[in-house]
Amino acid sequence: MALAAGLFLRQSQSLVMTPQLMQSIQLLQMTHVELTQFIEQELEKNPLLEIAASDDGVRDHVPDPDEHFTGGDERVPAERAGADEGFQPDLYDSATADTAGNTSDVFDGGFDNVFPDDAGPRAADAPELLGQWKSMPGGGEDGEGYDLDAFVASRKTLRDVLNEQVPFALSDPIDRLIAQHLIDQLDEAGYLQGSTADTAMRLGKPVPDIERVLARLQELDPPGVFARSLSECLAIQLKALDRLDPAMAALIDNLELLARRDFATLKKLCGVGEEDLLDMLAEIRKLDPKPGTRYETSGAEAVVPDIIVHAAPDGSWHVELNADTLPRVLVNRDYYAAVSSRTGRGSADHGFLNECLQTANWLTRSLDQRARTIMKVASEIVRQQDAFLMNGVDHLRPLNLKTVAEAIKMHESTVSRVTSNKYMLTPRGLFELKYFFTVSIGSAEGGDSHSAESVRHRIRTMIAQESSDSVLSDDDIVDALRKGGVELARRTVAKYREAMNIPSSVQRRREKRAHAKAALS
Repeated sequence: MALAAGLFLRQSQSLVMTPQLMQSIQLLQMTHVELTQFIEQELEKNPLLEIAASDDGVRDHVPDPDEHFTGGDERVPAERAGADEGFQPDLYDSATADTAGNTSDVFDGGFDNVFPDDAGPRAADAPELLGQWKSMPGGGEDGEGYDLDAFVASRKTLRDVLNEQVPFALSDPIDRLIAQHLIDQLDEAGYLQGSTADTAMRLGKPVPDIERVLARLQELDPPGVFARSLSECLAIQLKALDRLDPAMAALIDNLELLARRDFATLKKLCGVGEEDLLDMLAEIRKLDPKPGTRYETSGAEAVVPDIIVHAAPDGSWHVELNADTLPRVLVNRDYYAAVSSRTGRGSADHGFLNECLQTANWLTRSLDQRARTIMKVASEIVRQQDAFLMNGVDHLRPLNLKTVAEAIKMHESTVSRVTSNKYMLTPRGLFELKYFFTVSIGSAEGGDSHSAESVRHRIRTMIAQESSDSVLSDDDIVDALRKGGVELARRTVAKYREAMNIPSSVQRRREKRAHAKAALS
């Protein structure tokens, strides 16, 4: 068969991921903070984009002294208001009516009479104080928007606290320089990250000098600071409490056994009985493993809900998007028309404006589609989890992405992107959308299946209510769940218990006895 070149016409269809489509998918899974940062970047690049004002453009009206307010918005002069409303000046004393413009003299309410010493200087200082108030950050003509946080005293950091103690602990200037270098090597928990050998080589000093300064710094507050490991941190605190005996030293040198709860081996290494070991563990719990975190200055980031759910008057649930998380992006078409009229059609400026207009239109449509998609997914989740909103976590239904996707006729990947890092504020609290998706656990009586999260909640509740005399084993929990209509294997109960960081029944019994003994003492 001879090979020959030829031209053929073929028609085909394919799905191409354009940059705009890829960006729309990324917008869908962005959090509120990430979306705000992305919009700020687009505002810097695109002159046709602008942020709409948060208010509706209505400003508060400053009432005029000669105006009288009726029941509505219409404002009429005071003279007409008195005539229209049947104003009767006879109800007032004639002397008072004649001197209505000088009420302070009639009622003896002059400020000069009340504060005679402050009348003169205060009048002169008022303009200066007013100017200082307006010049402060956030100050304005009406005082609104004034930021009181600008006057809040800043919290001391760990380095500030240590720098205040170093002059009292070390008198030699060289030792203070070494101490300052060691302070700079502390992490947020108060642990020393660098080694003394590296510090000595960097400063050109002998290692014993560094060790001597470090030993002195370890005596500063908070106790446990400048430690190089968890064992050393606990040892420093126990030494300050005069409780670092050989048995306690052996315990903190074998913290890995304590983490595994190997109490039998610990009793042999420490040479103590069970009661003494429980007492030592109670003392360990009172120590601070991260002494530097008490001076942490980084503020906690508040989670802003994307969806708000509240009960409607007809007994249903009202789902709405949080207006604070919705970006108000507008396309300034007036600016586009004004600038494009001055540029030629084939010029580079005209092409740049057209590209900016297309990008701005695409962004506004993408943000609108993002809001609609989030609303659809949230509404379906609320419809599926109505029992949870009414009765609590025990009635949380099993739910997966496929069920929601089929209900709103979208792909599972889209639902997954929507539920990532999005939060819903409900009467039951603030939850991530992923919280409502849990696996199904069969029922012991053949009825409706149970949610894994509700089963974990039951296990956690049963263990929290147990006493030291009646500690539940995993088999007891299985029997209790079976009586409640939940069919669960023992190994699954153990897996859920370990995932919730709950120790075994033997370990819980020892700890509860230790707590009871400590409470009696």
